[in-house]
Amino acid sequence: MKAMLSKEVGGPETLVLEDMPTPEPGKKQVRIRVHAAGVNFPDTLIIRDMYQVKPPRPFAPGGEIAGVVEAVGEGVTTLAEGDRVLGMSGFGGFATHLVMDAERVIKIPDAMPYDEAACFVLTYGTSHHALKDRAAIQPGESLLILGAAGGVGAAAIELGKAAGAKVIAAVSSEEKAQFCRDLGADETLIYSRDMSDRAVQKDFSNEIKKLSGGEGVDVVYDAVGGDYAEPAVRALAWKGRYLVVGFPAGIPKIPLNLTLLKGCQIVGVFWGAHTVREPQNHAENMNDLFSMYADGKVKPRISASYPLEQAGDALKLLSDRKVLGKVVVTMD
Repeated sequence: MKAMLSKEVGGPETLVLEDMPTPEPGKKQVRIRVHAAGVNFPDTLIIRDMYQVKPPRPFAPGGEIAGVVEAVGEGVTTLAEGDRVLGMSGFGGFATHLVMDAERVIKIPDAMPYDEAACFVLTYGTSHHALKDRAAIQPGESLLILGAAGGVGAAAIELGKAAGAKVIAAVSSEEKAQFCRDLGADETLIYSRDMSDRAVQKDFSNEIKKLSGGEGVDVVYDAVGGDYAEPAVRALAWKGRYLVVGFPAGIPKIPLNLTLLKGCQIVGVFWGAHTVREPQNHAENMNDLFSMYADGKVKPRISASYPLEQAGDALKLLSDRKVLGKVVVTMD
């Protein structure tokens, strides 16, 4: 097998492609012939030792994959050789083969391409859990999405529309705004790349309120963080919900008096822990998502595809915040 390995702490340029022995599945494990791996923001952190999970080196990044079950270990009853599957690996996905616990592997519809399957679970799983379980979003409510052109943001647009919400997509360029409109966003807002100035923050809050109808938004989906967070909270309506999803712009500091003044909630979204702690709810959510995929309500938007040997370029594209929708690494 081949794998794109992190052998030292560093950026995408430190990854190296190497041959490795093809592993055998252990008890309750399967070996998957990987066809595609989704590229996600945690992949850019894990190779820098900046993620909460720090695998021993050498390891391959790549937290979600899709492929075919090639070998089945003892005690596996839910999967068989030849099954088309996706899996949440956490890491190890930038490789031609991967051994995973069978319980972390899900069969995919025959009509679902491998690249779409590899870009499905993390983004849509995160956004569905956020909007359905954490925000309890309702038809007719307004939803502001920060970083709306990225993977989880694009998923949130589709899922927000499917839930009957008015979706305001906040992005950093007109190209990204058009991408969001094409996905179904009702309104778009282009924010400054430098939100450190208080006057700029105030203008941002005012524009959000204006687009929401004047009273503020019911739900903020924040996959950006940094200086964008406080003005977004200030733009919440009474009893609004602010979803903490990610921090590529840095971990924000929010004055808690705002929660009192607005009667609002700041709600954490830790999808990975949710899948472990609430497996039945996670399974129900996945059934929801596959049904929506079959009905054409959601579909991963893949803007770039790279072969395995160029996985570092895929990570750099994501790190530079130039991605529209999803990026995938293919092994074929």
